[in-house]
Amino acid sequence: MITNIIWWYMKKAEYNCAISTEKILKELGLQIKNARLRRLISAQLVADRAGISRSTLWKVEAGNPAVAMGNYAAVLHAINGLDKDLLLVAKDEELKNYQMDKGIICKKRAPRR
Repeated sequence: MITNIIWWYMKKAEYNCAISTEKILKELGLQIKNARLRRLISAQLVADRAGISRSTLWKVEAGNPAVAMGNYAAVLHAINGLDKDLLLVAKDEELKNYQMDKGIICKKRAPRR
């Protein structure tokens, strides 16, 4: 009885995530799910390969922002090594290329406010 009362009072975790980022995560989750289904790999097999539970895999495929980014990477790796494409993220950032061309040194920390 007490556990039911405690469960009732517990809130779901809220994540401060931009709407555009949520849309991207949902699209990423759908693409991951479609890649798994195209390869005819079961959810249990992907979860076992990634070292996560099936419920976490389902959250990844739903694009849940509460799932750690490492779990997304583990799932991509479990689906025939799709994680190598993560290296393409922000590869051709214009500002970075400009700074490197001009010899501008990038600070390792952001300035204090």
